[in-house]
Amino acid sequence: MRFVQIIEYRTSRIDEFNALLDTWVEKNEGSRLATRALQARDRDTENVYMNIVEFPSYEQAMDNSNRPETAEFAAQAAALCDGPPVFRNLDLLNERTFED
Repeated sequence: MRFVQIIEYRTSRIDEFNALLDTWVEKNEGSRLATRALQARDRDTENVYMNIVEFPSYEQAMDNSNRPETAEFAAQAAALCDGPPVFRNLDLLNERTFED
């Protein structure tokens, strides 16, 4: 079953956060376990963002979380955030794509 993780975080340093994220993505090219990632900004709350990451399964997401490079990224990202992130772990039950 596909798995989605939503990571909500607050930062006033989003440009630095995104530069770190870009570096991590480049560094892990060819060995990433995620299949899709989205970043969104909360329109109603200043400096609140969410990364929505899809994996083929919960197990692969946990494998990703246990990788040393993921732990290193998380520590560096935490230094750029205004508090700890909030994680939502979701089994993907249904998906629809709408094109009008």
